[in-house]
Order: sequence, then C-alpha cells, then structure tokens
Amino acid sequence: MTLKLSVAVFSLTTAVFSAQVKDTLAEKILVYQLPIGGWGKQLEDKSVVNYDLPLDKDLLKKIKATGDDHATIDNNATSREINALIKAYSTTKNPEYLKSAEKGISYLLLMQYKNGGFPQYYPNSGLYRKQVTYNDNAMINALTVLYNVAEGKNDFDVVDSKLKEKSKRAVQKGIECILKTQVLQKGIPAIWGDQYNEITLQPDKARAFEPVSLATGESVGIVRFLMMQPLTPEVEKSIKSAVSWFKQNKIEGYSYNVSKVKGKAVRTLAEDKNSVIWARFYDINNNKPLFGDRDGSVKYNYYEVSEERRNGYSWFGDFADKLINKEYPKWLEKNKISE
Repeated sequence: MTLKLSVAVFSLTTAVFSAQVKDTLAEKILVYQLPIGGWGKQLEDKSVVNYDLPLDKDLLKKIKATGDDHATIDNNATSREINALIKAYSTTKNPEYLKSAEKGISYLLLMQYKNGGFPQYYPNSGLYRKQVTYNDNAMINALTVLYNVAEGKNDFDVVDSKLKEKSKRAVQKGIECILKTQVLQKGIPAIWGDQYNEITLQPDKARAFEPVSLATGESVGIVRFLMMQPLTPEVEKSIKSAVSWFKQNKIEGYSYNVSKVKGKAVRTLAEDKNSVIWARFYDINNNKPLFGDRDGSVKYNYYEVSEERRNGYSWFGDFADKLINKEYPKWLEKNKISE
C-alpha cells in the first residue's frame, strides 16, 4: 500500500469513526427537538422535560405527541439544547448535532419580532406567551446564543456563515430593543421589567403574581449582556444608569433564607447587619419593593402575601452584588472609562 493510499484510508476511517461517535445527552436532545426547530420545557401531558429519564416506549410516545406550540425559550429551553449540541459537536464531530443546533438557531431567528424582542413562546401566542420576555432570562439566553454564533465564540465558529450574518443583525436588533425598554423614571433610565407588550413595548404583567414592575434578577442579566457588547454612548449610559439604580435601591441589614420543613421550602426575611439584598420586584414609579399574589393583588408588605406564594416564590436575593462590586468595576477598567 502506498503512503498516499494509507493516508487516504486513515483519513476516511477517521471521518467515518467521527461521524459515528455519539454523545448520550445530545442523542436525547435530537429526539426531543420539535419540528419547528425549538424545544419545549414540557411535553404534551405537561410533564417536565427531563433528559435524565431513559427513552422508553411510553416516553417516546409522549415526545412524539408534543407539538410546536410547546416550543419556548422559557426556563432555559432551546438555548440549553443548542449549547449542549454545539459542545457535543466540538468533541464528537457528529454532523447530526451541528445540523440540529443550526435548526435551533434558525428557530431563534424566526421567533424574533421586528422590534428586536423575543416572545416567551413561538408560535404559541396565548395569554402572556407572546410578550417580549426578559423573565427568567429568556430573551437574554436567546440573544447570547445568537451573539456566540455571530462572533464565533464558545465553539460556535462551526455554524453556517449565513446564520452568522443573520445572527449579527438579530443581536443588533435585540440591543436596540433592550435600550428602548429600559424604564425611564422622570427621564432617567432605571432597570427593566420582566415582560413587555410586544407591540407597544410598554411593561406588562404576566402571571397573576407577576405584576407590572421592575425586575432585579433579570435586569442583572441584561446588564451583563450589554457589558459584552462594543462600547457605544447609548450602551455606556444604559449600563451606568442601571448600576446606579441598583446601588440606590439595595436593602441593607437583611438576609433572605430558605430552609426545608417537612420537605417544603420555608422562606424567611431576617435582620442581618452584614447582608445586602434586593427585592425581586420594585414598583415601577416609586421603587418600593412589591409582591404579587395568586389572586392578582399587589402587596407592599412581604408578610401580607399568602403563605403559599410567600414560600413558593423567591422574593429577595443578592442579585446585583457581584455585578456592582466586581463585574462593573472590571468593565470600567477594561474600557478605560470613569464612573
């Protein structure tokens, strides 16, 4: 056998082997992918998608019965799967994983509104599912995937060049939407709401216990995304304004603790002179911490919230601590700008 032939045979063998290498998680993700290209957080019977479960006949039947109306970016769905597939492709070179990831990326591009926002679900537009959704970092997760595609970062350099160009435009539109939706208080930018009307881009309510409000946890995610972007006067002003709001509205002297009592979560607010926290939601006009309940009512006293919602939802956290004390100073230094 000649040297050239030996090299050719070796290359062919390597290519075939690589194509056959399989990743256990990625293989399951392929099965769960919906026809439209996205993934759901639930199946048709409302059971939660769980990749730890074995794919037996009953589960496969449920997956097959799940339609496109379940496709969503809520609870990390779709972005989680795309990221996992790209990671699996980087180690196995299995073309099926890249193909599936690119179909997922195309789904994200398809669901984006012309104004740059992302709905929580697509094509399902029932109830609050059509709203532009920052809640649980849905829109930011989608934009982060598209940013990685556009910039070829985190192993996304393998994605088709046409998708890269489309992703660049989508990210720019997303940034424009973010800047438009930053809430103004007497003309001064504050932070962001959880969700917005998809047409007017005005803050909106979602579930009964998620009223129109400023959302701290999600706003931290938005600021972190903006800090990844090229510096423009608009982006700089947005970031500085949000960090200033966080500094002005921190709650000092309290900690928020979660414990288990008879298997159930019990959440308590306690005095702690060394702790700094933020409420999950703040009144959009006066920055008072507010709390929603199952009946749609809004409370300004945490202890007036029903026991079920008080313990069944996380109302406080150290959301912005790392951002304002570590990440923001590094961003200022990196960009050589003063506070």
